[in-house]
Amino acid sequence: MDEQRVRRPRRTAEQKAADIDAKIQKLNEDLEGVEAKRASAMQEFDAKVATVKERIDALEQQKKDILAPKPPRKPRKTKKQKIQELIQSASKSGLKPEEIAERLGLAQTEE
Repeated sequence: MDEQRVRRPRRTAEQKAADIDAKIQKLNEDLEGVEAKRASAMQEFDAKVATVKERIDALEQQKKDILAPKPPRKPRKTKKQKIQELIQSASKSGLKPEEIAERLGLAQTEE
């Protein structure tokens, strides 16, 4: 009966070490693949974080603009107001109404 049983051949220590080295090499390759996947995932997450931070900055700027509005614009002057200011400044400089009319080339009728 012992003769019919096929025995496995014995392997040497070098053969066993070579098999272990092959397994280690395969695991190292798998590890490199996992590291590459992690690096690409980290880049994707960093890009997502950057876009969210940009959005937050934009919203903070909007909030800042809302809380500190622009000062109100100076109201525009009408033509009548401008003419009145010119006449007032001319009278302050010592001109009489007749002199102002004369310089403007207007004929003033006495009423």
